[in-house]
Amino acid sequence: MEEVCLNSEPVFDEGDEYDADGDFGVGHDDEAGEIHAKKEPSQPTIGLEFDSFEEAYDFYNVYAKEQGFGIRVSNSWFRSKRKERYRAKLSCSSAGFKKKSEANNPRPETRTGCPAMIVIRLMDSKRWRIVEVELQHNHPVNPQIKRFYKSHKRMILAARRAQPPPKPVTEVHTIKLYRTAIVDAGCNGSTSIDEREGLNPIDHSKHLELKEGDALAVYNYFCRMKLTNPNFFYLMDLDNDGCLRNVFWADARSRASSGHFCDTVAIDTTCIANKYEIPLISFVGVNHHGQHVLLGCGLLGHESVEYFVWIFRAWLNCMQGRTPQVIITDQSKPLKSAVSEVFPKARHCYCMLYIMQRVPEKLGGLKGYEAIKSQLNKAVYNSLKIAEFETAWAGMIKRYGLGDNKWLQTLYEDCQRWVPVYLKDIFFAGMIPVKENESLNAFFDGYVHKHTSFKEFVDKYDLALHRKHMKEAMADLESRSTSFDLKTRCNFEVQLSKVYTKEIFKRFQSEVEGMYSCFNTRQVDASGAIITYIVKERVEIEGNKKEVRNYEVLYETSQIDIRCICSLFNYKGYLCRHALNVLNYNGVEEIPSRYILPRWSKDFKCRCLLDDGFSNVSNIDVHNPIYWYNHLYKCAIPVVEKGAQSQEHYKVALHELEELLNRFNLVEDNVV
Repeated sequence: MEEVCLNSEPVFDEGDEYDADGDFGVGHDDEAGEIHAKKEPSQPTIGLEFDSFEEAYDFYNVYAKEQGFGIRVSNSWFRSKRKERYRAKLSCSSAGFKKKSEANNPRPETRTGCPAMIVIRLMDSKRWRIVEVELQHNHPVNPQIKRFYKSHKRMILAARRAQPPPKPVTEVHTIKLYRTAIVDAGCNGSTSIDEREGLNPIDHSKHLELKEGDALAVYNYFCRMKLTNPNFFYLMDLDNDGCLRNVFWADARSRASSGHFCDTVAIDTTCIANKYEIPLISFVGVNHHGQHVLLGCGLLGHESVEYFVWIFRAWLNCMQGRTPQVIITDQSKPLKSAVSEVFPKARHCYCMLYIMQRVPEKLGGLKGYEAIKSQLNKAVYNSLKIAEFETAWAGMIKRYGLGDNKWLQTLYEDCQRWVPVYLKDIFFAGMIPVKENESLNAFFDGYVHKHTSFKEFVDKYDLALHRKHMKEAMADLESRSTSFDLKTRCNFEVQLSKVYTKEIFKRFQSEVEGMYSCFNTRQVDASGAIITYIVKERVEIEGNKKEVRNYEVLYETSQIDIRCICSLFNYKGYLCRHALNVLNYNGVEEIPSRYILPRWSKDFKCRCLLDDGFSNVSNIDVHNPIYWYNHLYKCAIPVVEKGAQSQEHYKVALHELEELLNRFNLVEDNVV
């Protein structure tokens, strides 16, 4: 057992900003605010004057803090010649409404159109006077949540900068935690937690901002899980003063899932990028139903290369050295460097959805925004060849004069990491959207919001995983015990209805139905055994309009190899309607086995028993308890699935498991 000191003092991020339309002045900390409140009237009144705009802003901000709401500068008036502010409106932070977002998953509206405000004006005496006041809000205000408002955070930070450096914090929470080390190549957990080979020195001033109750939540959750689940893995990164910098953990299911679904992994840093209270980072894969599965998660103390490297190495060791073939992340330089260092052989791609969701934010203020967005979407989603994308992009930049736009320049420099036309040789298992109307939900979507604390997240984490596991179990049961409705007479549909899980079959089924929107399949070239076909398809575009597109399909007759220029097989893992049309055109009645991926099959977990999951890992210790756990877990899966098929099977399985547990107890008694 190791004593770990966790600093409980809340520390605000100095990177927090005011709302984009807000101006601000220098404020005071809590004590200064109380003194200020005593010197000034308790609430704003018409005629009250101040020596400067900043003083007026600070007065209203202190008042707002005491009442329990935030403020922002919602409007300012300037004298054009001198650019001198002479009038301003300070509003409740819930005033007005945000512009409607056209993103697939827009953030929920948080403003209420609140009327509370004051209007201040610069008088001839060069003093600022309150000329209008509205004190009533149309939403509840609560002083207990004042720490959440940006205007209050800035007020505290400004006062701290103006004061001498504080004395070191001496009052900390001290808790006892099981200390799990980064495991060595043999996975025996013997390496010290401080041994981080290859890492540069880390800035010890950066650490997790644990608030009141979080330390106890860490203790209760990790120790409870470690005691009840021996294969639960957690790792803590401490600085020399005992402050917590990073945390990583993975439960038994996550570790088992990594053996099945670790080919393509998305590293979700949405909470970090959006400055959530809990800096959550999640490792997510896709199971045989196309559902997201959690492969581990952590808390990041600072968004830097060194901290990302620590988290990635912790995850890699937890998963016993299994490295993904493809890693998908947000567009971030620290992430890029860390992935390159820890996963040098993996293909690193950026999630196109994250990038396209930023278009309104980055380009929304430009003249002709709607036309620019339309051109950008066409270039990204509709380009079938690299030359088409290059031409469309260059045309957009030239037509709308966007040559100096830094964000678009960065996107173009990284286009080979996120634009689909450059990624056709990579298998994504359906983890990236390739159509304009596709969307993906984060694993913890609906369970975590901007102000979720670690203490709250612990409960929501268990709830989220329980619901996800139940959803997977139900999908397993439905895929095994129900027959699928066929919608065509195509033999391809019949063939894969016997193989695929229900959800993947439904997705493939839409491609079979889509064969009927294709027409005029014709040969355009032949080179030895390779024949080139053009398949025409009517596709929907903006509005309800349709246009005809040509899809080039290469067909190799001797081995029955086929590849379509749309590359749906690599993006999603099943053949597209264009390839199916060419197979049908050539009299092929069954899809070749190489295009039926085992990872989508109903019995995929059982088939994994033939592979112990360590084929790509060297020097595995078969006498290690972690190896025993993983192997037994995989062997137990068929028993559980068979046992859930009927009440009779359930009774037999339950009886045998109880008998097995009794035998274990007898063995332990004999040993004693």
